Amino acid sequence: MTPEPSQLNRRALLRGAAATGLAATGLFLSGAPAFARGGRPVLTHGVQLGDPRPDGAVVWTRADRPSRMFVEVSRHADFRGAWRIPGPVLTPETDGTGEVWLRGLPPGQQAYYRVIAEDLDGRVESEALTGTFRTAPRDRRDVRFLWSGDVVGQGWGINPDVGGMTIYNAMAARNPDFFLHSGDTVYADGPLKESVTLPDGRMWRNVVTEEKSKVAETLAEYRGQFAYNLLDENVRRFAAQVPQLVQWDDHEVTNNWYPGEILDLAQYTEKRVDVLAERAFQAFHEWQPVRHQDAVDGRVYRKVSHGPLLDVFVLDMRSYRDPNSAGTTPERILGDRQARWLVDELARSRATWKVIASDMPIGIVVPDGDKIEAVANGLPGAPNGREAELAWVLQEISRRSVRNTVWLTADVHYTAAIHYAPERAAFAGFDPFWEFVSGPLHAGAFGPNKLDPTFGPEQVFVNAPTRQGASPLEGFQHFGEVNIDGRTGQLTVDLRDQSGRSLWAKTLDPQR
Repeated sequence: MTPEPSQLNRRALLRGAAATGLAATGLFLSGAPAFARGGRPVLTHGVQLGDPRPDGAVVWTRADRPSRMFVEVSRHADFRGAWRIPGPVLTPETDGTGEVWLRGLPPGQQAYYRVIAEDLDGRVESEALTGTFRTAPRDRRDVRFLWSGDVVGQGWGINPDVGGMTIYNAMAARNPDFFLHSGDTVYADGPLKESVTLPDGRMWRNVVTEEKSKVAETLAEYRGQFAYNLLDENVRRFAAQVPQLVQWDDHEVTNNWYPGEILDLAQYTEKRVDVLAERAFQAFHEWQPVRHQDAVDGRVYRKVSHGPLLDVFVLDMRSYRDPNSAGTTPERILGDRQARWLVDELARSRATWKVIASDMPIGIVVPDGDKIEAVANGLPGAPNGREAELAWVLQEISRRSVRNTVWLTADVHYTAAIHYAPERAAFAGFDPFWEFVSGPLHAGAFGPNKLDPTFGPEQVFVNAPTRQGASPLEGFQHFGEVNIDGRTGQLTVDLRDQSGRSLWAKTLDPQR
């Protein structure tokens, strides 16, 4: 029998909604309100931008009733000369969500857009929501993007007392071209309580919705996970002006999952992870600004180009992995098709820098009880387990003379800079490279974890709490920033804290 959701305190939620700008929308009782009939449509969760291209980007929204989405776009802030693009009909079949792929814009320019929903009779429109973004360039010019992951994890939700998830304001202030969301975009397995007492006696308060009061199992509950994060005005403001490249990891479904797994957890009535993953995947694509048509297999992994200086390779280390194990026999984490795609596309890339967006780290040991959750198995010696597949990738890109690769990841809930070199490794068939770790965005802080010696890692910098599971109030929330100089081609990485302050920086020269 499924546990009943905890009763919501309406008065507390009203106070919380008012403090975070939610009261006017009426969204404080449910992440995704039931559909209305008749009257003026309402865009309930703002607008989001995704997958920027030289000629446009994806624009996403959600309406509270069946209606048609329209996007008006202009090169001018006053919408002079704007043209209107019809979008899909927003219906309950997609939870009221939909997206328009903007095309035909000039590269490397600021674009202004506004989104409306029109009722199906064509008589009334919603209030317009507006935003702006830069299209990707086609020439050599400065590029700036951010990355991080892990949102609303370990019980830390939208806290009205501290203004919600304010790290998104710090990221917006950096004025990036785009944001790479490195997975754990939601915690579908992490119910929220209305209040949590911290070790120092302070009280953390959460805005709680029905869907966030239990683990997600149904499609509606998975949809509610994504809807919850967009209740935060900081997140909505950021999403309207910064295009995102989104990938997923485990918590979009359930902790440490792999295909074919059968759960042995009392809180789940649906034990088949494949069933849960399919529901989560549908909700992910409904609620994130991601064109599934751009993914190689229609799911997540894909290449996104950002001018001649940068190609981003977005991986999926979750959907094709073998079961978690001790990691002592060769196993997959990418799967054969994705691994070969990655090597081939890296070899074809003519961009100066090839950023590999990995939802899990390479040399950091991430355990799953007595099994291995990530790549590194924690054992010395030659690559084994999932390391064997990564060793093949590293060896192949070295053999094909692929230069200037940088790996970015999140997942472990601290920030670090790790250099890998064959002279320190048990396996020598690869070129030296950097892996930069960031996060969490808004979750419990942990670490640092142990490093596996197989690929010769050296941890050059780390910032992590001394107490595991530290709340966002304790200051160990992070995001990373990458700047590429359009003139020199140099790539600089800054590891930043939740206020945007740089904790550590490294500049890399491109190899020819």
